[in-house]
Amino acid sequence: MKIKALIKKLNPKVNIPEYKTTGSSGLDLEAFIEQDIIIRSKETALIPTGISVAIPENLEIQIRPRSGLAFKNKITVLNTPGTIDADYRGEIKIILINLGDKDFIIKNGDRIAQMVLCPIVKAEFQVKDNLPESIRGEGGFGSTGKN
Repeated sequence: MKIKALIKKLNPKVNIPEYKTTGSSGLDLEAFIEQDIIIRSKETALIPTGISVAIPENLEIQIRPRSGLAFKNKITVLNTPGTIDADYRGEIKIILINLGDKDFIIKNGDRIAQMVLCPIVKAEFQVKDNLPESIRGEGGFGSTGKN
């Protein structure tokens, strides 16, 4: 399924994200920066992409890490998945964190994250004094065991 979405280049030199294969669910986002950004070990950086988008209501864009960047360099998206709401029109910026022991350099054009368009289901909450019983009940973190 394809939907119509709008994208704005905030600079003529920005590359528009594209699906790399027909089976890809995410589009790679590139850093759009004037000079290299060094992300020191255990620190974060906000990386601009040079694009803004307009997507239909009841959709969101999720910002997710790139698996190769995470596995090889321990660089990931801090608030994963990040959310770009349908009514946001500002520049998409990515919060990266360096979980490695070495500094990592981001250069202009580096693929730093991916974005995935996802449907949103909204709840209409009804306040109740009691909730229906369930097998799990109030069991929280780790309550279902290790297996």
